[in-house]
Amino acid sequence: MSISIGSDYLNMYNAQAKASESKSAADKISSKLNNLEGATDEEMLEACKDFEAYFVEKVIKMMHENVKSEEEEENPYLQQFGDMRYQEYAKKITESGQLGVAQKLYEAMKRNGNG
Repeated sequence: MSISIGSDYLNMYNAQAKASESKSAADKISSKLNNLEGATDEEMLEACKDFEAYFVEKVIKMMHENVKSEEEEENPYLQQFGDMRYQEYAKKITESGQLGVAQKLYEAMKRNGNG
């Protein structure tokens, strides 16, 4: 006897898992940014970089969803590990400092007395 899980079920499970991970990541970053009282400058800047990386990752994902090819939609490896690729791209972009979102957020927080 063979039991097979339909691709619709797997797709639904993957979508739910990704949504849960995304909410969890957003909650962690939000909590980190909201609990910076008494934090060092390095901790504040790190929280700002985490926010920038999360933001960039979401932008990359949205852009990719609009230009995804059929081969990518059918590739189970990209479906499973594609998010890791986006996270790495986002980290590299944030580390480069070229966008400057983290730095601007950090400066605004310092000006407003959040640090």
